[in-house]
Amino acid sequence: MADNEKKMLTPVQQEYQALQKQVEVKRPVLRNCVNAFLVGGLICAIGQAVQYFFIFFFDFTEQTAGNPTAGTMIFIAMILTGAGVYDRIAQFAGAGSAVPLTGFGNAVISAAIEHRTEGFVLGVGGNMFKLAGSVILFGVFSAFIVATIKTLLTQWGGL
Repeated sequence: MADNEKKMLTPVQQEYQALQKQVEVKRPVLRNCVNAFLVGGLICAIGQAVQYFFIFFFDFTEQTAGNPTAGTMIFIAMILTGAGVYDRIAQFAGAGSAVPLTGFGNAVISAAIEHRTEGFVLGVGGNMFKLAGSVILFGVFSAFIVATIKTLLTQWGGL
């Protein structure tokens, strides 16, 4: 806080801020970053193993193995969320578990679990896509815009 802002505070406010600094828990930023990096990397390594599984055992190509791999990773995240395991992973890893595709599956199923007492239609169905709905909408809209631009460039640009 700048000195001129501190001068504008009353003595009680200054005392409160000093007390707040004393009791504030220092966040282990470096440790949190390392945890996020390691867990996020582990999730990606598991995803790569799942992709290789589809390639070697089901004769997918590298291009076609992506969709079933994504579906499998989301399904695994949903099972772990339902069992209460993914929440513990997220508590430890932070963004390392939220940023990969598994974070999307966790967001969808968490809302469904939270509102299941309200019924399947109004509870689960109505609340399942509150958070994930905006992600899906943005993804579909972005894909539409990119496809439109590509089509225009292909038709008129000679690509």
